[in-house]
Amino acid sequence: MVENIQLIDLLKISLDAGKEILQVYKNNFGIESKEDHSPLTLADKKSHEIIVKGLSSLYPNIPVLSEEGKSIPFETRKEWNYFWLVDPLDGTKEFIKKNGEFTVNIALIEAGKPVFGIIYAPVLDTAYFAKKGIGSFKLVNASTVEVQDDLELVNASARLSLAIKKEKISVVASRSHLSPETEKYIHQMKEKYGEVDITSAGSSLKLCLVAEGKADVYPRFAPTMEWDTAAGQAIVEQVGGRVVKTDGKPLRYNKENLLNPWFVVEKTSLFSM
Repeated sequence: MVENIQLIDLLKISLDAGKEILQVYKNNFGIESKEDHSPLTLADKKSHEIIVKGLSSLYPNIPVLSEEGKSIPFETRKEWNYFWLVDPLDGTKEFIKKNGEFTVNIALIEAGKPVFGIIYAPVLDTAYFAKKGIGSFKLVNASTVEVQDDLELVNASARLSLAIKKEKISVVASRSHLSPETEKYIHQMKEKYGEVDITSAGSSLKLCLVAEGKADVYPRFAPTMEWDTAAGQAIVEQVGGRVVKTDGKPLRYNKENLLNPWFVVEKTSLFSM
C-alpha cells in the first residue's frame, strides 16, 4: 500500500491546507472551545476539510481519522489495517500566540505503525516528509518549489541525517507543555552528560529537530494524542531514530484510547554515549 502513495500528492494537500490556515492566521480569528477546553480555531476546520477531501479523492479506499473527526468508534476503527491519521493544525497554542510554530500533520498507519508522514509548517514554508523504504527529507520554501513527480521532489529536498556532530547533548522540549517530569528528566541528563543545550519548540517540529540531527532527544511527559505524533514518528524512524514509550517499545497507533503514553524521541547515536 505505501508504495502506491505519491509524496507529491501529499505535499500538495499539505500546502493547500497551509494556505487556508495562513489566511486565518493573518487576520483576527475567533476561538471556540473543544470538548477538552483547548482552543479550536476556524483554521482547524478549514484545514481538516481540505485534507479529508484531498485524501478521499486520491485514496478513496483508505479511511481517515482526523482530530476534527475523531468520533469514529473503535468498533469501526479496529478493522482498519491502513488509515490516514491527521492533525489539521498541530500547535494550536502556538497559532494563537502567533509565533509560527504550528504544523499540518498527515501520517499513513499500517497495522499500528506509521509508514508515511508529512509535516508542513506554513509560516516557515518548510515541509518534512518520510516514506518507508525511501528515507526522510526536508524541503524549504516548499510552496515555491516546482516539481512534477516524486523523484524531482526528493531531488529538490535535503535528505535528513542524524550525523550532525555537536559538543553537547541537545534536548528539545515543549514550548507550551513543559511538565515537572520533563524538567526532572532534563536534570538527569545534565547529571549524566554534563552541560546540556535546551531548545524550546512548538508542535511536531520538536520531532523534526531530532530527525534532522539538531536535537539528540525530545522527552514528552505530558499528554499528547495519536495525531500529534504519528507523522513525526515516521520521519524520525525513517532516518534511523526512535520514538519509544518509557518501557522502550515504540508508540503504536489506533488504540481504543487515542491518548499517547509518555514517550521519548531519540537519536540512535545517543545510545552509545
